[in-house]
Amino acid sequence: MAVEQPDRDSYTGYLTTGHEWNGLRELNTPVPRVLYFFLSLAFLFSVGYWVLMPAWPLGVTYTKGLLGIDQRKLVAASLQEAAVERSVWTKRTETEDFAAIQSDPPLMEIVRGTGRALFGNNCAVCHGVDAKGGPGFPNLTTSSWLWGDKPEDIFNTIRVGINSAHPDTHVSQMPAFGRDQMLPRQDVLNVVSFVYFLSHPGAKDVDPAKVEAGKAIFSANCVACHGPDAKGNPEVGAPNLTDSFWIYGGDFETIHSTVWGGRQGHMPTWENRLSKLDRKILTLYLVDKRMAGQ
Repeated sequence: MAVEQPDRDSYTGYLTTGHEWNGLRELNTPVPRVLYFFLSLAFLFSVGYWVLMPAWPLGVTYTKGLLGIDQRKLVAASLQEAAVERSVWTKRTETEDFAAIQSDPPLMEIVRGTGRALFGNNCAVCHGVDAKGGPGFPNLTTSSWLWGDKPEDIFNTIRVGINSAHPDTHVSQMPAFGRDQMLPRQDVLNVVSFVYFLSHPGAKDVDPAKVEAGKAIFSANCVACHGPDAKGNPEVGAPNLTDSFWIYGGDFETIHSTVWGGRQGHMPTWENRLSKLDRKILTLYLVDKRMAGQ
């Protein structure tokens, strides 16, 4: 595009720069004085900041500034203050029993927030962020706990784990009745029909004759762990077979896989991974989640 020679705009009286775009000529107007004012103000602020605050690196050190402000000291003081505030409620959590803590709403509010973070960092990978578990991992928001749902029971389970390396670990295993030829195939099918019917009492897709035959097989082989009423036994970690809470699944095919091939769950011990305080907070958090889910 051709560049025209500057001329004076007849309307504003300003010279033009000689550039034109689509019939619009650029005016050579002076920089507004207010801009110089703010540039000067910014310059003065910068100089003042350099003098008063830490600003310039000098090899292994830096200019300290006349105010002597040190962000490291401020952060350290803030952390110290937070530690003092934390010690107030952590001491109570460590020394008071579960019932006393649960009856204190302000303290439980703190426990919930801290417990949520602990659970998310350590437990959610298996049990899910909502603690509702998944195939092979129990739902922790229900009352169906293998080793007891009292706070003391949960605290101990977190401490020792299940089939873990801890010397006091809970030990539990569902035998493989079919794979290890403990029961013939037909007996397995019969007892699976009975167990399926326990949690699906209105099911019409189960042969009543198989249910009745399976009841006798259950009495002869399963009551030692699951009890004569099939409601489980927290002393040995045997689940309740009459409710709707299943770790591996409560459909006919999954129950058959469990009875045929057995199960052996695993939960690590957290005694050497989390402090006693953290384990107690987690326990309170889980009890709170369970009570909220009921």
